[in-house]
Amino acid sequence: MTSTPLPTSQQPVHIIGAGLAGSEAAWQVARAGVRVILHEMRPHRSTEAHKTDGLAELVCSNSFRSDDAANNAVGLLHAEMRKLGSLVMRAADANQVPAGGALAVDRDGFSAAVTKALAEHPLIEIRREEIDGLPPEDWGNVIVATGPLTSAPLAEAIRKLTDESALAFFDAIAPIVHRDSIDMSIAWFQSRYDKAGPGGTGADYLNCPMTREQYDAFVDALIAGEKVDFKDWEKDTPYFDGCLPIEVMAERGRETLRHGPMKPVGLTNPHNPTVKAYAIVQLRQDNKLGTLYNMVGFQTKLNYGAQQRVFRTIPGLENAEFARLGGLHRNTFLNSPKLLDASLRLHAAPRLRFAGQMTGCEGYVESAAVGLFAGLAAAADVLGAPLSAPPPTTALGALLGHITGGHIETIDAGPRSFQPMNINFGLFPPLANPPTKGPDGKRLRGPEKSVAKKQALSARALADMDGWIAEALPRTAAAA
Repeated sequence: MTSTPLPTSQQPVHIIGAGLAGSEAAWQVARAGVRVILHEMRPHRSTEAHKTDGLAELVCSNSFRSDDAANNAVGLLHAEMRKLGSLVMRAADANQVPAGGALAVDRDGFSAAVTKALAEHPLIEIRREEIDGLPPEDWGNVIVATGPLTSAPLAEAIRKLTDESALAFFDAIAPIVHRDSIDMSIAWFQSRYDKAGPGGTGADYLNCPMTREQYDAFVDALIAGEKVDFKDWEKDTPYFDGCLPIEVMAERGRETLRHGPMKPVGLTNPHNPTVKAYAIVQLRQDNKLGTLYNMVGFQTKLNYGAQQRVFRTIPGLENAEFARLGGLHRNTFLNSPKLLDASLRLHAAPRLRFAGQMTGCEGYVESAAVGLFAGLAAAADVLGAPLSAPPPTTALGALLGHITGGHIETIDAGPRSFQPMNINFGLFPPLANPPTKGPDGKRLRGPEKSVAKKQALSARALADMDGWIAEALPRTAAAA
């Protein structure tokens, strides 16, 4: 799209942080013809994870994960971002390295391409400086995209403004399972003692029973499973809300889990009502759509391979498909469904908009995608044409929906339930008419049915994204 320079008197959009989200946001604002001042504290001040002063530096993997838009949710997000003129995707495509079906990049070439594009854009000014508190009051349109390593002074200023108890902590993440992969001939719905909590019905949990032999084998596997070590810069950060990894609980005594998250009291198995389970794993609804369930109390430092191997020994989860695996790591993110509006603006200070991992998304691509929308929305505010979010049927819309309200608060009293999430098909509204037959007219079963469902969700998403671009972003659509 050809940018139309605006009068220099027009108030610019200030963007704090030039990682993936901030860089993408800056690009989208400038493409809309609005001036940008992009603030990046490196090299004036670095972080424990960054090694260079390049914009959009990839600090971990060099992979953007699957590029399959028909069968994978992150590949679908790639495709939508390309339709929206994403700088991050353009730089990734230009610096791709062999990685099978994944999109992996030469990290130095990728960062250099993003840095060059932003530095050369006539409407973007890059300032190498730290913003060590809330932005000045005369900055009327600000995007904060400082990521999980937000500097302490800025994080503290945000914390005070939002009245949240903490922004930097060990983020205890329990695995999340796709509801339709749980074996309901073994599992059943019931709350302990049939108690209906706030917003509940008395049958709010999925329960997976274990015999004593199954429990003992499970505890052994937990203790023996391969763990992920803390990074050096994580070691001094306290646990959030006192959450312990489930394997640490198991190490404290073989019966600890039976008296904690796996206690079997107050539950009766309707499949076998006369037999009392020795232990029970509970899963709780994680999103409003009811397509995702999290494993209650199962925050863990097991590596991903061990998690899948060990957790699939739980009766009812033998064929579990995980939307997200568990973890425990330092993170900085907002309680976004409570604090942000649908345009990612802070309720307490609408001049501040947030983007990237701070909003509660995980992954390079997801961070850039949220930055992309934040940039479009910020530019729309300057131009006097407020922008609605993409449809929830799109990958971008589903991700934004999770961030701004797609989760449920909690069924029990306790800590906030909102947790960072990668894009996955469990965040999408179900299909009105899911495919039941293949092109040959035969009834779909098993894996074929799952593949057809993903392809139908992807086709719907791409069509709806095209419609949103044509309606909400006519200038972008015309330039595509």
